[in-house]
Amino acid sequence: MSTYRTSLAFARLADAALNSYAETVITKMTGNPGFTTPLISLTVFTTAQTAFSESIVAAMQGGKQATATKNAARDTLLGLMRQQAAYVQSIAGDDLPLLLSAGFEAASTNRAQVPLSKPVVDQVDNPMSTQLGVRLKPVYTARAYEVRMSYGTSGWQAVGVFTQSRVVIPDLTPGTTYTLQARAIGGSTGYSDWSDPVSHMAM
Repeated sequence: MSTYRTSLAFARLADAALNSYAETVITKMTGNPGFTTPLISLTVFTTAQTAFSESIVAAMQGGKQATATKNAARDTLLGLMRQQAAYVQSIAGDDLPLLLSAGFEAASTNRAQVPLSKPVVDQVDNPMSTQLGVRLKPVYTARAYEVRMSYGTSGWQAVGVFTQSRVVIPDLTPGTTYTLQARAIGGSTGYSDWSDPVSHMAM
């Protein structure tokens, strides 16, 4: 029988995705009969998530202080999420449905080597101004996808890690052409090769 543990890959999510992940955990743990005595109270958890959410909005206005505040709020939230993940794991044990009911993702400790195929960027579009939408062809056994981008003479910059094959990249400069790549994450082999680069202009 496979043994499961809570995945800590959420620590690599972009700010907006991490905030959404934390909201999901709070929602699914609220009133969950499987987790009646959480290590981190949902009141404390919600306060930290709200502070992080508000700091993301404030940081969009720019300024070093706002960015520093946002980063500090992110670190605080991540610390609480790691503790809550450990609590969920201690209760759920080998019960995968129970673990997932808390809103966390599961990471299998099965050591079988499962190679990951190189992702294919199926489509890039402009869902809104200053955004690019990236659609990947799902990779079998992938738990998440890491995306990076470059533009002009800049090198590759990490965008984030996403659990869905549809990714929206915000806060881009209109008229700038961005080159994008993605790789799959999962299994004990870790990462796939990077996809072929695809370029698209932000509007």
